[in-house]
Amino acid sequence: MSSKFLAELSSDYEKFFETEIGYDVIIYVGEDQNVKEIHAHSNILCARSQYFRSEFSNERVEKKDGKFIFRKPNISPQLFNIILRFIYCGNIELKNLQGPDVLKLLMFTDLWNFCLKKVCNEPKILFDSEKFIQLKAFLLELLLKREDLNMDEIEIWEYLLKWSFAQQNIQKNPTEWNKDDITRIERELHRFIPFIQFYDIEPTDFFYKVYCYKEILPPNLIHDLLEYHIVPNVKPKVNLPNSRKINSTLIESKHIPLFSSWIGRKESSYYDRKSCPYDFKLLYRSSRDGIDTKTFHNNCDNKGATIWVAKIKDSTQLIGGYNPLDWNGNSGYKAANDSFLFNFTNGRNISTAKLGYVNKTNVAVYCEYNYGPSMGNLFCKNNRWYTNSSDNGDRYPRIGIPESLM
Repeated sequence: MSSKFLAELSSDYEKFFETEIGYDVIIYVGEDQNVKEIHAHSNILCARSQYFRSEFSNERVEKKDGKFIFRKPNISPQLFNIILRFIYCGNIELKNLQGPDVLKLLMFTDLWNFCLKKVCNEPKILFDSEKFIQLKAFLLELLLKREDLNMDEIEIWEYLLKWSFAQQNIQKNPTEWNKDDITRIERELHRFIPFIQFYDIEPTDFFYKVYCYKEILPPNLIHDLLEYHIVPNVKPKVNLPNSRKINSTLIESKHIPLFSSWIGRKESSYYDRKSCPYDFKLLYRSSRDGIDTKTFHNNCDNKGATIWVAKIKDSTQLIGGYNPLDWNGNSGYKAANDSFLFNFTNGRNISTAKLGYVNKTNVAVYCEYNYGPSMGNLFCKNNRWYTNSSDNGDRYPRIGIPESLM
C-alpha cells in the first residue's frame, strides 16, 4: 500500500513538473543567447531541496508580480531541467548526456551536491533503477569512491557485476563463460576494483559471491583475501581506503547519520556520513565481551554519551536508546533533556524507525551497578532484559518495543 502511494505521489509531482500549473517561481537558466525561462513551484522546491530552502529564506530574494525570480547563468537549461526533475520526482536522466555535459553538471556544485548526497543516502533509487546499467562509467566510479555510500560492500560488488555484465552483454554464470568473455569482463571491471573494499565483505559472502568470480579478479588479490579469511590474525597486505563499514554486527554505516540527526534533534536526513559531527566508537559488544552488567559498566562508565543497540531474538528488529550522560553511579534515576529510545522493526531498513524523546526528564536514565542499559519501561537487570508493563508511556512515548523481549 505505502509503495503504491509513494509511486502515485511521485507521478503527481512529475505532472506538476511537466504542466507547470500554479507555478510561482521563474528561473532564468543559461546565458547570452541560450537563456531559458523555467517555471517551478516554491512549496515543492522548499520541501524537497535544502538548497532552495536556503534561497527562499533569504530576505533579498527577488520577487515580481507575485513570482519568485532566480537566475542561474552558470548551467545550461538542459542540465538544469535534469536536476529540477530529480527534485520533483526523484528521477534523474543522465544516459543521453555526453561526457562534457556531465562534467558541466558536476561544476554546478550547489545542486549537484544535493543530488549526490541524495544518491549516497538512498542508493537504491539509482542502483535499483532500470537506468542503472546505462550509467556512464566515470559516474559509477565517482559513486564507488564515496565513503558515504550507504550500502553493504557485498551489495556494491553485486551491483558492479550487474552493470559490467550489461555493458558487455555477458550472462552472470561464470561457468558458462569462454576466454573472450573473461577477457572482456575483466577489462570492464579493471578500473573499479580499487574502489571495492573486499576486506569488509563477510567470509560467507566472499566465498559464494566473490570467489566464484576469481577468473576476472587479480590473482594476488584473490590470494590475499583467501589468506585473510582463512589464516588467523592476518592483516591486509594493501593500504586500504577508509572503510564504509562500521565496527558493529547490528547496525550499518547508514544508521550513523540517522543517529547523529536524532541527537541534534534534526530531521532524519539532516546529516550524511561526511557531515556527521560525532565520532562513534565501539565500547561494548556482548558477543565479544560477555553478557554481564559488570563488564558493561567497566567498558561504558565515565565514557560520556552513548548509544546502545539490542536485537530482538529471532527477528530483524532492533531497539535501543541514547544516553547523553554516562552509565556511572549507583544513584538510580538521572535527569536528561535529550535522551531518546528508538525501534527499527527491520534493522536493515532505516525507514522502519520509530523515535521517542524523553517525556519526564527527571527520570530519563536509570543507573545502577546491577543494571545494564535502562531507560523508560525498558531495562536490563542481572543480564536479562525486561519491560515494565505498568509504565503507561509517560516517561518515553510508546514506539512499538515489544513487552516480551526474550
